[in-house]
Amino acid sequence: MLAALVYFGVLTFAHRCGLRLAARAAFAWGGPAQPLPDFKLMQLELFRLPPILSGEATKAHHLILSGRIVSYALRRDRRRLTMRIDERGLAVGAPRNLPLGTIEAFIQSHGDWVLKKLDEFASHTTPRHLPIHEGARLPLLGEEVRVRVTAGNNRGLWKTDGQEEELWLAARPAANLALLARRALQRRALEHFQPRLAASVAQIDRPLPPLALSSARTRWGSCSARTGIRLNWRLIHLPPKLIDYVISHEVAHLLEMNHSQRFWNVVARLHPDWRDTRNELKRLGAALPLI
Repeated sequence: MLAALVYFGVLTFAHRCGLRLAARAAFAWGGPAQPLPDFKLMQLELFRLPPILSGEATKAHHLILSGRIVSYALRRDRRRLTMRIDERGLAVGAPRNLPLGTIEAFIQSHGDWVLKKLDEFASHTTPRHLPIHEGARLPLLGEEVRVRVTAGNNRGLWKTDGQEEELWLAARPAANLALLARRALQRRALEHFQPRLAASVAQIDRPLPPLALSSARTRWGSCSARTGIRLNWRLIHLPPKLIDYVISHEVAHLLEMNHSQRFWNVVARLHPDWRDTRNELKRLGAALPLI
């Protein structure tokens, strides 16, 4: 499977295999403070960020780290002590009866890491949540299209105005424009992915597998001998070359269900500059909007 690579992510502490979009860093609390496992920056929980303060068990707190006042949200309904940092700030989960002093000693012991990641998010100014309205601009295949809103029966239509493509949302008065836009983008994604997948599979002389779209928060794509290939529809935002790389990666799994050297040799045959493309996917994936 190909994990969607993003630099600025939801950060917590945990040991997991592979790179995932929701990188959790947590350790189980078992009495006295224990050493924290090595930090491993993984990936951004791209597709859903609920409010950082939610639920009756969550309260706002402050402490001083290296002379800086740092706010954090503390939720006391967890089975173990965890920390998470994202664009909303620092969130800490703890068991209900764990003393506050123990919790803050845990934060203090990793203060340098906390401040570093908070500063990274503060400097990462690319807006992620993209409201859909008349005149909004959406990324599509590495370019931008303008959104037009008109009265209608809740449909999304792709039109060309001169040389510029536009997404027309024919919407009822109370329509969810974001939902209409997502559906239109998903249809467009399937139309683009299908011929590209067929072309890639033809290079390895294998039958064309079933193709389905995914809204997964943890993967750009996946391949199963039983169910076929699934591609994240949000790839439609990215340049075609990056989509082709993800497709090549998953098609290579039709021959090698692993990430051995044999697997990467297949990827190189299908997509010779896969290393540069993978790096570009990491960079551009970090800036994908949430719709």
